[in-house]
Amino acid sequence: MARKQTDRFLIAIVAGALALVVSAFLLARSLPEPVYQSEHTPEGVAQNYLLALRQRDFERAYGYLSPQLPGYPDSAEAFAELVLDYPWEFSIDEREGGQQQVIETDVSEERASVRVRETRFRSGGLFDSGQSTHTFRMELQREDGSWRIRHADSYWSHCLTEKSACERGGPKD
Repeated sequence: MARKQTDRFLIAIVAGALALVVSAFLLARSLPEPVYQSEHTPEGVAQNYLLALRQRDFERAYGYLSPQLPGYPDSAEAFAELVLDYPWEFSIDEREGGQQQVIETDVSEERASVRVRETRFRSGGLFDSGQSTHTFRMELQREDGSWRIRHADSYWSHCLTEKSACERGGPKD
Protein backbone atom coordinates (compact mmCIF):
# COMPACT_ATOMS: atom_id res chain seq x y z
CA MET A 1 0.00 0.00 0.00
CA ALA A 2 2.85 2.40 0.83
CA ARG A 3 4.44 1.73 -2.57
CA LYS A 4 1.29 2.89 -4.46
CA GLN A 5 1.15 6.07 -2.41
CA THR A 6 4.83 6.82 -3.14
CA ASP A 7 4.30 6.18 -6.88
CA ARG A 8 1.31 8.55 -6.96
CA PHE A 9 3.29 11.20 -5.11
CA LEU A 10 6.19 10.88 -7.56
CA ILE A 11 3.84 11.03 -10.54
CA ALA A 12 2.22 14.18 -9.10
CA ILE A 13 5.62 15.85 -8.72
CA VAL A 14 6.64 15.00 -12.30
CA ALA A 15 3.27 16.15 -13.67
CA GLY A 16 3.56 19.42 -11.73
CA ALA A 17 7.06 20.04 -13.06
CA LEU A 18 5.93 19.36 -16.63
CA ALA A 19 2.96 21.71 -16.18
CA LEU A 20 5.33 24.47 -15.02
CA VAL A 21 7.61 23.97 -18.03
CA VAL A 22 4.71 24.02 -20.48
CA SER A 23 3.15 27.10 -18.89
CA ALA A 24 6.49 28.96 -18.95
CA PHE A 25 6.91 28.07 -22.62
CA LEU A 26 3.38 29.25 -23.46
CA LEU A 27 3.89 32.47 -21.52
CA ALA A 28 7.12 33.22 -23.38
CA ARG A 29 5.42 32.55 -26.72
CA SER A 30 2.46 34.78 -25.87
CA LEU A 31 4.56 37.90 -25.31
CA PRO A 32 3.79 40.54 -27.94
CA GLU A 33 6.25 41.06 -30.75
CA PRO A 34 8.25 44.27 -30.28
CA VAL A 35 7.42 47.13 -32.62
CA TYR A 36 9.31 50.27 -33.58
CA GLN A 37 8.54 53.38 -31.53
CA SER A 38 8.40 57.07 -32.39
CA GLU A 39 11.76 58.43 -33.51
CA HIS A 40 11.00 61.83 -31.99
CA THR A 41 11.94 60.83 -28.44
CA PRO A 42 15.23 59.60 -26.94
CA GLU A 43 13.56 56.48 -25.54
CA GLY A 44 12.03 55.72 -28.95
CA VAL A 45 15.41 56.01 -30.67
CA ALA A 46 17.08 53.83 -28.01
CA GLN A 47 14.36 51.19 -28.27
CA ASN A 48 14.46 51.25 -32.09
CA TYR A 49 18.25 50.87 -32.19
CA LEU A 50 18.07 47.80 -29.93
CA LEU A 51 15.22 46.29 -31.92
CA ALA A 52 16.99 46.89 -35.23
CA LEU A 53 20.09 45.12 -33.92
CA ARG A 54 17.99 42.22 -32.66
CA GLN A 55 16.31 41.89 -36.04
CA ARG A 56 19.66 42.26 -37.79
CA ASP A 57 18.47 45.36 -39.60
CA PHE A 58 21.91 46.93 -39.45
CA GLU A 59 21.07 49.69 -41.90
CA ARG A 60 18.28 50.93 -39.65
CA ALA A 61 20.45 50.61 -36.50
CA TYR A 62 23.21 52.57 -38.26
CA GLY A 63 20.74 55.41 -38.89
CA TYR A 64 20.37 55.98 -35.12
CA LEU A 65 24.11 56.55 -34.55
CA SER A 66 25.56 60.01 -34.23
CA PRO A 67 27.72 60.95 -37.22
CA GLN A 68 29.84 62.86 -34.65
CA LEU A 69 31.22 59.60 -33.22
CA PRO A 70 35.00 59.37 -33.58
CA GLY A 71 34.65 55.86 -35.03
CA TYR A 72 31.48 56.51 -37.05
CA PRO A 73 31.41 53.93 -39.87
CA ASP A 74 31.51 55.29 -43.42
CA SER A 75 28.36 53.41 -44.43
CA ALA A 76 25.63 51.08 -43.22
CA GLU A 77 27.60 48.23 -44.82
CA ALA A 78 30.69 49.16 -42.79
CA PHE A 79 28.54 49.22 -39.64
CA ALA A 80 27.11 45.78 -40.48
CA GLU A 81 30.65 44.50 -40.95
CA LEU A 82 31.62 45.93 -37.55
CA VAL A 83 28.65 44.24 -35.86
CA LEU A 84 29.40 40.91 -37.53
CA ASP A 85 33.12 41.18 -36.70
CA TYR A 86 32.36 41.88 -33.00
CA PRO A 87 29.00 40.13 -32.38
CA TRP A 88 29.65 39.71 -28.64
CA GLU A 89 29.82 43.50 -28.20
CA PHE A 90 26.40 43.90 -29.79
CA SER A 91 24.98 40.75 -28.16
CA ILE A 92 23.69 39.45 -31.48
CA ASP A 93 25.36 36.07 -31.17
CA GLU A 94 23.44 35.10 -28.05
CA ARG A 95 20.81 32.43 -28.48
CA GLU A 96 18.84 33.45 -25.42
CA GLY A 97 15.53 35.21 -25.82
CA GLY A 98 15.14 38.54 -24.14
CA GLN A 99 13.19 41.72 -23.67
CA GLN A 100 14.38 45.29 -23.34
CA GLN A 101 12.36 48.00 -21.68
CA VAL A 102 13.18 51.66 -21.19
CA ILE A 103 12.72 52.32 -17.49
CA GLU A 104 14.01 55.88 -17.14
CA THR A 105 14.81 58.83 -19.37
CA ASP A 106 16.60 61.97 -18.25
CA VAL A 107 16.44 64.77 -20.83
CA SER A 108 18.43 67.97 -20.42
CA GLU A 109 18.29 70.45 -23.31
CA GLU A 110 20.04 68.68 -26.21
CA ARG A 111 21.24 65.60 -24.32
CA ALA A 112 19.44 62.58 -22.94
CA SER A 113 20.30 59.55 -20.87
CA VAL A 114 18.10 56.47 -21.29
CA ARG A 115 18.22 53.59 -18.82
CA VAL A 116 17.19 50.20 -20.21
CA ARG A 117 16.32 47.03 -18.31
CA GLU A 118 17.08 43.85 -20.18
CA THR A 119 15.60 40.55 -19.11
CA ARG A 120 17.02 37.42 -20.73
CA PHE A 121 15.51 33.96 -20.70
CA ARG A 122 17.47 30.77 -21.16
CA SER A 123 17.01 27.08 -20.68
CA GLY A 124 17.57 26.33 -17.04
CA GLY A 125 17.48 23.34 -14.81
CA LEU A 126 14.44 22.23 -12.85
CA PHE A 127 15.20 24.69 -10.03
CA ASP A 128 16.67 27.47 -12.20
CA SER A 129 14.32 30.25 -13.28
CA GLY A 130 16.37 30.68 -16.45
CA GLN A 131 16.00 34.44 -16.16
CA SER A 132 18.56 37.17 -15.64
CA THR A 133 18.15 40.93 -15.56
CA HIS A 134 20.57 43.82 -15.92
CA THR A 135 20.31 47.52 -16.67
CA PHE A 136 22.44 49.73 -18.87
CA ARG A 137 22.53 53.34 -20.06
CA MET A 138 22.45 54.87 -23.50
CA GLU A 139 23.55 58.46 -24.09
CA LEU A 140 21.91 60.47 -26.86
CA GLN A 141 22.26 63.95 -28.28
CA ARG A 142 19.92 66.01 -30.45
CA GLU A 143 21.65 66.67 -33.77
CA ASP A 144 19.93 68.57 -36.58
CA GLY A 145 16.57 68.08 -34.85
CA SER A 146 16.91 64.31 -34.40
CA TRP A 147 18.04 62.23 -31.44
CA ARG A 148 21.23 60.25 -32.14
CA ILE A 149 23.07 57.72 -29.98
CA ARG A 150 26.49 58.84 -28.72
CA HIS A 151 27.30 55.96 -26.37
CA ALA A 152 25.82 52.86 -24.76
CA ASP A 153 26.99 50.54 -21.99
CA SER A 154 25.70 47.50 -23.92
CA TYR A 155 25.04 46.77 -27.59
CA TRP A 156 27.96 48.97 -28.43
CA SER A 157 31.50 48.62 -29.68
CA HIS A 158 34.55 50.48 -28.43
CA CYS A 159 35.33 50.90 -32.14
CA LEU A 160 32.59 53.54 -32.35
CA THR A 161 33.99 55.76 -29.62
CA GLU A 162 37.67 55.25 -30.36
CA LYS A 163 38.48 55.30 -34.06
CA SER A 164 41.94 53.80 -33.69
CA ALA A 165 40.60 50.84 -31.67
CA CYS A 166 39.46 48.98 -34.77
CA GLU A 167 41.21 50.55 -37.71
CA ARG A 168 40.25 48.87 -40.94
CA GLY A 169 42.15 48.75 -44.14
CA GLY A 170 44.95 46.39 -43.18
CA PRO A 171 44.97 42.75 -44.26
CA LYS A 172 42.57 40.49 -42.38
CA ASP A 173 43.90 37.44 -40.58
